[in-house]
Amino acid sequence: MTTVNNILDYFETFAPVASAMDFDNAGLLIGDGKAEVTSALLALDITAEVVEEAAALGCELIISHHPVIFQPLKSLNAKSAAYLLAQRGIAAVCMHTNLDLSESFGVNTCLAAAIGVQNLRKSEKGECLFIGELANETAACDFAQTVKAALGCEGLRYTDVRPTVKTVAVASGAGGSDIFAAAGEGADVLVTGEIKHHEINAANELGVNIIDAGHFKSEDIVIFPLKIRLETQFPDIRFTKSKSYGDKVKYI
Repeated sequence: MTTVNNILDYFETFAPVASAMDFDNAGLLIGDGKAEVTSALLALDITAEVVEEAAALGCELIISHHPVIFQPLKSLNAKSAAYLLAQRGIAAVCMHTNLDLSESFGVNTCLAAAIGVQNLRKSEKGECLFIGELANETAACDFAQTVKAALGCEGLRYTDVRPTVKTVAVASGAGGSDIFAAAGEGADVLVTGEIKHHEINAANELGVNIIDAGHFKSEDIVIFPLKIRLETQFPDIRFTKSKSYGDKVKYI
């Protein structure tokens, strides 16, 4: 019998909860660690739709990246994901910044691998920044097209203040604030999921390109590889990647 705690113990081997940032809320957030797991659903976020999907599949557990409980709860709406999880008796394991920061397997390692970044290493200068290189120096617009295709983006934002790129910084999700650290590491481009206007201005002044692929696309890239990893470790459990969850963003 495999329990929720067994899965938590496995996460400790590559993304220990204690390594999460101070503001974070990671680990088993809802449910009983001793509960048996025969089927689990994986999603970037846990929404009401995801809970209903898990219930329809007979899942005892949902594993997500973003915490289903982040800020202290002052009330619980009957339609909220946390309420529905408790009502359906489904546990929630949420691995957030500990999975971002993991150097052996995590969000940023999967993002880098997908877009062809090699020799990846964690930067000591940024909050959640990794640095690597492309096999060959590449035109900025061509690399942006590579990222778009690799992540399945309908569209993305990029700059080409530097015409070619080779050294690549990656900071998945809301990693735009790492632009200064990326410049300090000598990066030609920062690939992230969110970057603010003043950070783009700073990037332009620093001579560093940016690729803003969207928060969802820059992080959902970890979910399928995580599914494969968990299936290999726990062959007695059926792991499914959510089909109901997406950020619903459209481009025109």
